[in-house]
Amino acid sequence: MKGIASKIEHGIGWLYLDRPEVFNSFNREMALAMQQTLDDFKLNKEVRAIVITGNGKAFCAGQDLKEVTSVDLNPGFKKILEEHYNPIIDRIRAIEKPIVAAVNGVAAGAGANIALACDVVVASEKASFIQAFSKIGLVPDSGGTFFLPRLIGFQKASALMMLGEKVTAEEAERLGMIYKVISAESFESDVEQLAQTLSKMPTKALGMTKRLLNQSMTNNLTEQLHIEGKLQIEAAQSEDYAEGVTAFVEKRSPNFKGN
Repeated sequence: MKGIASKIEHGIGWLYLDRPEVFNSFNREMALAMQQTLDDFKLNKEVRAIVITGNGKAFCAGQDLKEVTSVDLNPGFKKILEEHYNPIIDRIRAIEKPIVAAVNGVAAGAGANIALACDVVVASEKASFIQAFSKIGLVPDSGGTFFLPRLIGFQKASALMMLGEKVTAEEAERLGMIYKVISAESFESDVEQLAQTLSKMPTKALGMTKRLLNQSMTNNLTEQLHIEGKLQIEAAQSEDYAEGVTAFVEKRSPNFKGN
């Protein structure tokens, strides 16, 4: 699919943003292709973890401005948000499999916010994050105003969105915006090792953990305790729980299958 490359290896679904000549900026074709790839990974039982990364020097520069300034190609912002970015964010949060954003270079605008919507965000030491919207008179989208204040606090998020300042990978880790910075030299191998670790874990429980985190964004404590209890009972009935306990008693590594 144009704009997106993908592969499945060793239980990992790799999704590559693949327009390197324009720093992997999104056009309509690429956005729809990303949605389709995420749908395919969701349904494929072989895929137990997903990695989203960029081909070339950038992770994603956000929206392709040539598309929105083209008389013939411009889909309009209503369609871009309702049919491109919002469905991508919804999919990332709804797929009950761990999704890693491996930010290999600059992540700007919607590209930054797509990364921040993922479950685990790692970044190359060469990466950076920019809430670039204010630079061209727009407001943050793609869930940025939802996730960023929750990650780093209201005041810092407000300043970064209004000033549009570049945040280095090291600063992003210090702020709590991302999980970890990885050396550029070992980036690909370290990301693969991280994804393999996630894929070999009890992914049914990881999916339920993701559901709990989603609901914690809006639940009060009583509601959250209730859903925790409900899903804990469900997790305790899983084959992975039985395997985990047995492996612990037998002092061996568990063989989780996501069931």
